[in-house]
Amino acid sequence: MLYQNMIDAIGNTPLVKLRLNTSSAASVYAKLELMNPFGMKDRVAKQTILAAKSSGELKDDMPIIESSSGTMACGVALVGRQLGHPVHIVTDPRIDSITYAKLTSLGCKVHVVKEMGKHGWQSARLELLNKLMEEYPGAFWPRQYENPENPRAYRELAMELMNDLERIDILVGSVGSGGSLSGSARALKQVHSDLKVVAVDATGSVIFGQPDRPSRLQGGLGNSLIAPNVDFSVIDEVHWLNDEEAFAATLQLAHNEQIFAGNSSGSVYAVARWLAGQVSEDCNIVAIFPDRGDRYTDTIYSDQYRKDHGLSALRFSEGPQRVELDCEVSSWSYTTLMGVHPHEEKTIIR
Repeated sequence: MLYQNMIDAIGNTPLVKLRLNTSSAASVYAKLELMNPFGMKDRVAKQTILAAKSSGELKDDMPIIESSSGTMACGVALVGRQLGHPVHIVTDPRIDSITYAKLTSLGCKVHVVKEMGKHGWQSARLELLNKLMEEYPGAFWPRQYENPENPRAYRELAMELMNDLERIDILVGSVGSGGSLSGSARALKQVHSDLKVVAVDATGSVIFGQPDRPSRLQGGLGNSLIAPNVDFSVIDEVHWLNDEEAFAATLQLAHNEQIFAGNSSGSVYAVARWLAGQVSEDCNIVAIFPDRGDRYTDTIYSDQYRKDHGLSALRFSEGPQRVELDCEVSSWSYTTLMGVHPHEEKTIIR
């Protein structure tokens, strides 16, 4: 297919039916957002930056400054640099060498914070970002965690899914900034009113009311802050996986389905595969796979890294434990939300 530029190449990603295993009854379709030029958040960068240019908020030649340790940074670099803007990315030491090389080669200025803030790496990055906004008056900050253009970007993803499938019963997706699952779910529910939406998070992430553990190893999903773009009203169920379970599932995804992905995709794969054994065979499950595995070659896919972090055994449960919303979890667990805002609960176990 011919495109006039790299921005036009964003979107229209493949939808692939997974093979799964003998215990799976339902059909699971993987939306390979990892096959965007850099990853799923290319959509957010495109939507957000083009909207800002259209409204006049982003003037020609003005800098774009964003906080990111992964795919959002690459998306902003792609779109911003294509349109001729200087791009500054604020990140932290967790950034991998491949992402760093991508950003610098595209012409970005990368700013790495040295220490965590009061609320983990995200808060430290935001402090530095605010200083840069003062240094560059007129700069544009996409604000992926709160900008409504983030979830709005995924309406197009939902349209692509509905063009490919006549019926979608369950949508499974990871949650970090909240845009992809919330935006896709809202658009799909306008047509599929009975859609069940299942969120996938990391243990030690605060999004769904758990205590913060900034030392968690998973990247791409989870957060030490609660992003305003997380729409709890459209989420029916949440699953948490710990680092070992997420890494194991990611390796299984590569081995069983030949999809070389990151731990967000691996965790979503584990949950979708389990759900496929809990429902009837006429159920259609869509799993959003956001991230490629290239930035995890020295972590998830490294025997030495897993050994150094005590993850060599790669223990993985056959299924999750059902818990109450106010229960602190350390391994694969799930609970129902059904529109309940988890931060209205006051009894999280500390």
